[in-house]
Amino acid sequence: MTRPNPEARARTTRWLVVCALFVLTSGCVQAPARRPPPPERTRPIRLTEVTDVGDPARRASNRLVVVGLDSDIANDPMRAVGSYERALQVDPTNPYAWLAMARHHAETGDPDDALSFLEQADSLFRAHGEISPRVAVHLIGLRGQALYERGDVDEGSTLLADAWAEAPDTWGDGRLSARELR
Repeated sequence: MTRPNPEARARTTRWLVVCALFVLTSGCVQAPARRPPPPERTRPIRLTEVTDVGDPARRASNRLVVVGLDSDIANDPMRAVGSYERALQVDPTNPYAWLAMARHHAETGDPDDALSFLEQADSLFRAHGEISPRVAVHLIGLRGQALYERGDVDEGSTLLADAWAEAPDTWGDGRLSARELR
């Protein structure tokens, strides 16, 4: 087998480029329109990312929240709530503990409590300056989920659609599982 001559390869490449330019500039074929890049997606916060953040009380509280999420994953809601409550006893200003409690109540069909816990989480995230798109998408989605469950289908659906648009991998099913928050 013989190798192609480098000069012949260069001539062929130039010929193909000239032909392509002729076809594109002659109007016979239009170049495809450029699509805008897809919108940036938010990677929602996960509790395991913040277990080692903050003072000792916050770290201990966050570890208890993760234990609670593990209990929710294991389908042990009583143990989960106990862990979330202990997390709040250790650090009542931990917005992640309030967020996890809101998620739990949204999942177990108690939308009014979910909204109450969510308001506390939202207030604390804002007070601590920890509100970010990664956190906000959970606040929006959980609010939508709770409102939808409470019967406010229009507003709930709108908020869920916003959360889905921002983080479709997490909010595509209209709920935040313990595994997704963990």
